[in-house]
Amino acid sequence: MTAGLKGTVLVTGGVKRLGKVIAEALRADGWRVLVSSHRVDAGADFVADLSEPSGPAKLYAAALAAEPDLCAVVNNAALFDGDAATLEAVNLIAPRKLTTLLAGREDGVSSVVNILDSRTLGSAESEDSPYVRTKRALLADTRKFAALFAQTLRVNAVAPGPVLPPEGRHEPSGEMLLDRRPTPEDVAAAVVYLLSAESVTGVVIPVDAGQHLLG
Repeated sequence: MTAGLKGTVLVTGGVKRLGKVIAEALRADGWRVLVSSHRVDAGADFVADLSEPSGPAKLYAAALAAEPDLCAVVNNAALFDGDAATLEAVNLIAPRKLTTLLAGREDGVSSVVNILDSRTLGSAESEDSPYVRTKRALLADTRKFAALFAQTLRVNAVAPGPVLPPEGRHEPSGEMLLDRRPTPEDVAAAVVYLLSAESVTGVVIPVDAGQHLLG
């Protein structure tokens, strides 16, 4: 590991919007950051189609080959719209595969942070969108894998509230308990904390100005 660095972390979807802010915050905190994107022209370290069955494994292998001290993954890449199978592949199956691959490392305890949605913290509703359903399943994975892989991997999550609407859409933010609306920087700060909190696993931090308490 390079002197002064905490280690290497892979941030999926880390070239724009929330992923970009997370990547920048981790670099400022002393991490070597690798980022992926599904777009060839995005300027990412790796181009990866996480909707493909082999996409997550290929991405992990490429990241590990580039930086053998890879010890953390932030599962940020997500789709908000599309067919159910593709949403599940990107939002749930890809994080699941990357988590299990990282858990297989035997040189110390690694760390995963999943990016959820604060809407997953309330009761499931019949009108939940396919996107929310995949994030609920990822929440369940977070807790399951935290227990299953505790000897080699810490697994935590951050659940943003009305931080950024999906691209090309305008959504009402809804009621919040706090006067201050959460920002991408608030989400990134929670990710930074969880990656370095060596005694914390199976935890979900809501970053939603208390919105999850109103559901």
